[in-house]
This record gives sequence, C-alpha cells and structure tokens, in this order.
Amino acid sequence: MADDDTATTAPLLISHKAKPAEVPSIDDIIETCVSGTGAMQLLKAFLVVFARAFDGQLLFISVFTEAEPRWHCVAGDSSCSRSAAATPCALPPDTWAWDRPAEASVVSEWALSCAGPAVVSLPASSFFAGCLAGGFLLTMLADSLLGRKKMLVAALASMSIAGVLTAFAPNVWAYAALRFASGFARSMVGTCALVLSTELVGKRWRNTASFAAFSCFTLGFLSLPAVAYAFREASWRSMYFWTSLPCLFYAVLLYFLAQESPRWLLVRGRTQEAVETLQQIASRNGATASSLSMLQNACAFSMYEDSGTRGGGLFATLQAMLERRWAIRRLAAVMAAGFGVGIVYFGMPLSVGSLGPDLYLSVTYNALSELPSAVLSWFVIARANRRGSVVALATAAGACSLACVAIPRGAGAARMAAELLSFFATSTAYNVILIYAIELFPTSLRNSALGLVRQAMVLGGVVAPVLVSLGRERSFWSFGVFGLAIWCSGLFAACLPETRGRSLSDTMEEEERKQAAGSSAAVAKNGDDSHLV
Repeated sequence: MADDDTATTAPLLISHKAKPAEVPSIDDIIETCVSGTGAMQLLKAFLVVFARAFDGQLLFISVFTEAEPRWHCVAGDSSCSRSAAATPCALPPDTWAWDRPAEASVVSEWALSCAGPAVVSLPASSFFAGCLAGGFLLTMLADSLLGRKKMLVAALASMSIAGVLTAFAPNVWAYAALRFASGFARSMVGTCALVLSTELVGKRWRNTASFAAFSCFTLGFLSLPAVAYAFREASWRSMYFWTSLPCLFYAVLLYFLAQESPRWLLVRGRTQEAVETLQQIASRNGATASSLSMLQNACAFSMYEDSGTRGGGLFATLQAMLERRWAIRRLAAVMAAGFGVGIVYFGMPLSVGSLGPDLYLSVTYNALSELPSAVLSWFVIARANRRGSVVALATAAGACSLACVAIPRGAGAARMAAELLSFFATSTAYNVILIYAIELFPTSLRNSALGLVRQAMVLGGVVAPVLVSLGRERSFWSFGVFGLAIWCSGLFAACLPETRGRSLSDTMEEEERKQAAGSSAAVAKNGDDSHLV
C-alpha cells in the first residue's frame, strides 16, 4: 500500500515543481502590450524611412554634377577635328565649345578633363572616403551615447548644411573637401533610418517598413534626372542648393515628430524612457488598461540590458563584438559580400554615360530598375532564404556585367540591357544584405554592425570612380572588374547562418542561446536520421 502511495504522489510532487519564469522578449512586449502596430505608428515609421529619399539624392547627385560633358568643333574651323581628338585639351581654345554651358558640370567649369583621371575622380572618391570615415567613427554613437533618433537628425542636418556649402565651392579642392564632409555626415542616414524604422514596428510590419525604406531611396534616386533636367542650362550649384535645403527642413520636422527606439532604450538600461515611449505607442493603438499595466511590470526591471554593453562608453559595442568569435566571423563574411556589391552598386550609375548618348534617360532607366528591385527585395525577404538569395543575385549581376564587356560598343541597346539587368540584380542584393545584417546581430550592436557592413559597401564606392575613369578607354576596367568583384565576394554569403523566420535578438546572450538551441536541434535531427537509417 505504501508503494502505491509513493507511486501516486511522486508525479504530483514533480508536477508542482516551480519552473523558472521565462523572460518575455521585447518582441513579446511590443506585440502583446502594444496591440501590434497601429496606423499612427506606421506613419511615424514611414516618416523615418523618408530620410532614405534624401540619402539617394545625395548619393547619386555627382552623376550629373560631375558628368563628362560633350563638346563640338566651332563651325568653319579646319584645325579642329572631333573624330581625331577624344578630348579638347590639345586643341586651341577658340576652335571648340561645350555643348552645354560650362558651369553645368564641375568637369567643364574647372577643366578637369584635362587634368587626368585622378583629378576627375577626386570629388567622387572624396565623397565615398567621407562615407567610409564617418561610418567607422560615428556608427558606434547610435548604439551607445546618442541613440538612433538623435544620430539620424544630426546626420541629416549636417549633410544638408554641407550640401548647401558645396554650392559655393570656389575650386575643385574646396569642392572635394565639402564632398568629403557631405559623405561623412551622410554615412549614418541610411543605417539609422533603416534600423529605427524596423525597431519601431511589430514583427508583422517589419518587412513592410523595409520595403518602404527601399522605395523611398528609389524615389530620391528617381527624382534626380528630373531635377537635373530642370537645371540643365543652369549651374551645377543649383542642384546642390535645392536638394540640400529641403533636407534641412525635414531634419527639423523629424526632431519633433519621431520617437526613439524602445529596443535601444531597454538594452541601454533607460527603462523609464522605454516605458514612456511604449505607453505613448500603446495609447495611440488603443491598448487596454491591463495591457498598459503589464507593460509597466514587464519593463520594471533592467532584464533587457545587455551585459556586453552595459555602462560602456563609445566603443563598448565594438569591444563586445570583438570578444565573440561568432560575431567577428559573421561581420567579416557579410562585409566581404557587401564590398563586391558596393563596387557595382555605386559604380554602375557612374558608368552609364559610356553606354548611351542621353545621360538623363540612362540614369532614369537605372533609377526605374530600382522599383522592381524593391519589389523583388520584399518578395525575397518575405519568402526566400537570405543566404542563397545573395549568392544567386551576386552571380547573376556578375554575369551581366561581364556581358557589357563582351558586347560590341556599337550594340548600344544590348549593352544597356545587360547593364540594367546587372544593376537590377545588384540593387536587390544590396537590399537583401542590409536586411540580412539586421537579422544577424542583436539590438545592442545592430546599428554598429549594419554601419560597418554599409562602410564595406562604401569602400567599394571609393574604388568605383577610379575604375569608371579607367573604363572610359577600355570597358574591362569598369564593367569587367565590376563583374569579377561581385561574383567573387558574393560567395562569402555562403559562410553565414540562415536567419529567415527568426525573431530579432535583443542581447548577445539571447543570440547565443538561439545558436545553442539551433545546434542542439540540428544534432537531434541528425541523430533521428541516423536512427532511421
């Protein structure tokens, strides 16, 4: 009888054993307590991603302001031969003239075409060098001291001021220095806008926010040919002035209307500010009193503060990343993939002038190719694996770029089609890599990691103008190198873990727990397969 009692009571004792309480993730808090994402919160997220439109304008404005101008011989002058001279540098000044006003481009206003490829490419390379320097020096601020919102507003305001000052540059050296300053400020705009917008919405709307970011960038790029055509007979200075001034007004608007990321506030230990931000979102979304009470209780403890960055200074996130081998491996692989994509993404629009006679139409085609690219990016992010998608897109882009070398120069339509297909695949790969980087790293260092990935892409942009200048004489040095670079570097994506369907991690510890759980599941699956065999 005693044995029967023991047998019946033992399970009861075990069943009443207290289980450790599971800490809700920030995703759980946002989804449960804030009732998903309401219309007002979506509008705030879309307001943030509109910064990408100004980012796109500043990034590609040099396609027009630094365009290689066309020239013609003065009628009746036999000493000038348009077919014999590739450039007018060796001709007497009064025997030729520019097709458009000299002040329409910095190249014609300051006679840069006669100074050699190094000087011609100096402003564009200076801009990308500024993006590179700003990315490395400023990217930690958004994860540590300033946060996403303040960093984004400061970057937009600085970028617009530098753009206005560029309109008054007296010579190419001052122009290149101001382009460096513009790139330095612009380096954080795209990163902060993309990270902040995805962290302000719930899981259901994250892909939509990413698609909106890509679409706004395309809108900015697409607006450039229209602006340039409107100022085709005016100075290049007008383009800088009238694209930079609206950006300054937008930065002021964003300062008053945008919200800080509650995820960042929580992992930085600023719990009270995070509670207030989430309560504002909850009240707009019609959350109940019980949900608000649950929100207060869930955030009452500093349970989300990352031990790797807690109380750290400016470089705490970098130190936390360097202390973990898995983070270094991921960062190195995704940066290598981004480098090759960046060479083609930034280099292709600079090369379109060599493919057709109409620069405005050629750039419009490139900008329009970003629209289906944004749609395909949304589809890939929602339905396809990240790793395989990046490898496939990089391979396709490389093949089409190499085709631009193989196709004869006389077949302009065929070369333009190959270039557009290459840029389409590259743009999609560019977008997917950015989302891939967001998913690979936790909130505590997400902005820093994404910033470094974008700087790897920008490093490709530093190289691209030099290749474009060399490719004006022989297309292999532009399109050929583009194809080989993106094809080779895209293979690094095969070394990365798959992130499709995973929730975003908030701390390094949470990401490591997910890795351990994934490894255990893989081992268990292999064991089951072996048993079946």
